[in-house]
Amino acid sequence: MALVGHNGSGKSSLLKMLARQLVPSAGSISYGNRDLRTYGERAFARSVAYLPQDVTTGSEMTVRELVGCGRYPWHGALGRFTKNDEGKVEEALRATHIEKFADRIVGTLSGGERQRAWIAMLIAQDARCLLLDEPTAALDVAHQIEVLSLVRRLAHELGSSVVIVLHDINMAARFCDRIHALKRGRVVASGTPSAILAPNTLQEIYGIDMDVISAPNLPYPLAYVC
Repeated sequence: MALVGHNGSGKSSLLKMLARQLVPSAGSISYGNRDLRTYGERAFARSVAYLPQDVTTGSEMTVRELVGCGRYPWHGALGRFTKNDEGKVEEALRATHIEKFADRIVGTLSGGERQRAWIAMLIAQDARCLLLDEPTAALDVAHQIEVLSLVRRLAHELGSSVVIVLHDINMAARFCDRIHALKRGRVVASGTPSAILAPNTLQEIYGIDMDVISAPNLPYPLAYVC
């Protein structure tokens, strides 16, 4: 599921609330029929994994060490790293196709490779819900497609739920099953890509004249600014 909208619409704030990084000013949020506030830190991290937009740590670690950090909720800071943990790390490296980078320093990787390493850490965390805040920011188009293709494949293979913040409505339509559009902190549209990519809906979301065209071999239209 994608969260879209213009800058300042509340996409990242909503994702942070889902990740318990921000507290709602009113109401409550539930996951698994439980109020988020009732989860302990480690119990929540075993269920929900969050990747913020600006990750400033881990650049001096090897990729394998970084991915291993995803196992923290399962053994704690002082717990022993078990054979099961090692297996989960190796599975995550294989799932994201970064085994060959396992002993590289994270800071030496390209932007796309680095995002795959962070996603591998979330996979090793073994959570059923992944929250990703603009994982394609600052990536070129080829690497955006690479990262989003990886996320979609993993969601289907692992049976995970994914909530992802994206700026590009066409990328959201291509890779996500549902889109929720925010404007000034409120959901103004929600539905399938085909339902959202309609001129009137896009104009409501972004506040500018937009239209769509049909594209060969695509099950949804493409949006553009008039």
